[in-house]
Amino acid sequence: MSQAPGPLWSIITNRFKLAGLLMILLPVLLVTLDNTILNFALPKIAVALGPSAAEQLWVIDAYSLVLAGLLITMGTLGDRVGYRRLLCVGCTGFAIISIAIVFSRQAWHLIAGRAVLGLFGAMILPTTLALIRTVFDDREERRIAVAAWATCLTLGAAAGPLLGGVLLQFFSWQSVFLVAVPFLLPMLLLSPMIPESPRQAGLSIDYVSILLSLGAMTGVMLSLKHLATVGVDAYAIVGMVVGLGTGIAFVQRQRRLEEPLLDLELFDSSTFSVSITVNLVSLGALIGFLFFATQLLQLVLGLSPIAASLILVPGQVCAVAAGLAIVPIAQRVAPNVVIPACLYVAAGAFAVMALFTATALIVGVAFVLLNAAVAAITSVSNDLVLSAVPADKAGSASSVSETAYEVGVVLGTSLVGGAVAAGYRLSLVLPGGIEDDAAALAVTLGGAHSLAQDLPAEAGAVLAEAANTAFSGGVAVTSGLVAGLIVLFALYARWGLRRA
Repeated sequence: MSQAPGPLWSIITNRFKLAGLLMILLPVLLVTLDNTILNFALPKIAVALGPSAAEQLWVIDAYSLVLAGLLITMGTLGDRVGYRRLLCVGCTGFAIISIAIVFSRQAWHLIAGRAVLGLFGAMILPTTLALIRTVFDDREERRIAVAAWATCLTLGAAAGPLLGGVLLQFFSWQSVFLVAVPFLLPMLLLSPMIPESPRQAGLSIDYVSILLSLGAMTGVMLSLKHLATVGVDAYAIVGMVVGLGTGIAFVQRQRRLEEPLLDLELFDSSTFSVSITVNLVSLGALIGFLFFATQLLQLVLGLSPIAASLILVPGQVCAVAAGLAIVPIAQRVAPNVVIPACLYVAAGAFAVMALFTATALIVGVAFVLLNAAVAAITSVSNDLVLSAVPADKAGSASSVSETAYEVGVVLGTSLVGGAVAAGYRLSLVLPGGIEDDAAALAVTLGGAHSLAQDLPAEAGAVLAEAANTAFSGGVAVTSGLVAGLIVLFALYARWGLRRA
C-alpha cells in the first residue's frame, strides 16, 4: 500500500508552489545579506568617497533605521493592497536603487540611497512571510516553507561577511550593491505564477500612526546605537525619551482607532507574544556573537577577512540543515519543549566562549551551535506566529515579527557589543610610555592595534598583547552573562508556550 507523498515532495513536484517558494526566498536572502555585507566594503568606500566618521556610521545605520521604522506600516499595507503586489514594488525599487548607488560620487549619495533601500526592504520582508500563508494552505507544507524562509534569514545574515570578503577581494565596493540584480530578476519573472492574497478592501491608512511608529523605532534605535559607541550622555537620554514617548503615543492611538495601523489584539495570544520575544532574543544573540567573533578572528587571532569568514562556513551549513531538520521534530514535539531546547543550545554556544580560550576552533564550534539553534528557533517560532493569527492579519503579524528581528539586530550590537567594549576598557592595562593623546586611541580593539603599528616594535607588541587579552576577557565575561540570560528566556518560553 503506497504512502502519500510528504510535504517537501509535494512542494517540489508542484511547479506553482515551487515557484512561490523561490519567489519568497530569493528576496529574503538578499535583504538579510544587505544587512551585513556592507561592513566589509567600508574601507574601500572610505578611500573612494572620503566620508567622515559620522558619515561612515550613517552609511550602515540609514538602511536599518528606515527598514525597522517602516516594517509595521508595510505589513499592514500588504494586508490592504495585497502581498504579491507590494513585494513586486519592493523588489523592483530595491533593484533600481541598488544600481543607482553604483554611481555615487559623494558620501551623502550613498547614505540617501541606503535610506531608500530601507524603504523598499521594509516592503519585502513582511510580505514574503505573509505570502507563505497564501501559497501554502496545508499546515505541513507551510512548516517546510517557513523553515526554508527562516533558514534564508539566518543564512543571509551570517553569509554577508563571507560574500562581501570574496567580492571585495576581486572587485570594487560597487559590487556589493550589484548583488541585488541576480536575486531579484528571477523573483519578478516568477511573480505572475503566484496568486494574489485576499485584501482588506475599504480600510484606510492612518498617516499619523506611520509617523509615530517611525519616530518611535528611530528614536530608540539611535539611542541604543549611541549608548553602545559613546556611552550615556544627553543625546542618548533625549533619543530614548523621545522614542519611548512616541511609542506610547503610537500605542494609545492604535487603541482609539477603529482601523489601527497595528492590531494590538494580536498580542492577546501568548503564543504570538512569546514567539515574537524569542525571535528578538535569538537574532540579537546571533548578531552580538558575530560582532565580537569577527574582531576575535581578524584582530586577536590575525586572520584575513576571507579566512575569518571561512571559519563561519560550517555554522552556515549547519543552519541550513537545522532549519529543515527541525520541521519533522516540531510536528511531534510540543513548542514549549522544542524552542526552550534550542535556546539551551544557544546558551551552550556562549558558555563555550566563556569557559574556553578563544581560538579559531572554539569560535567555529560555538558558531555552529548558535547558528543551528537560531535557525531551528526561527523556523518554529515563525510558524507559530502565522498560525496564531487569522489569515487576513498575516501581514501585520509578519511585520511585528520582522520588527522584532531588526530590534534584535540593534540590541545584539548595542548590548552584547557594548558589554564586550566595557569589559575591554575596564581591564585594559596600557604599557608605560604612551602619551595621553595616544592612549585615547586604544579605547577600542581596532584603535589599539592601529596605535601599536605606529609604536616601536617592542612597545607595539606589548600594547597589542594587552589589548588582545583585555578583549578576550571582555568576550568571556559577556558570553557568560548572555548564556545565563538565554537560559532565563528559555524558562519563560517554556511557561508561555505551554498551551500552544
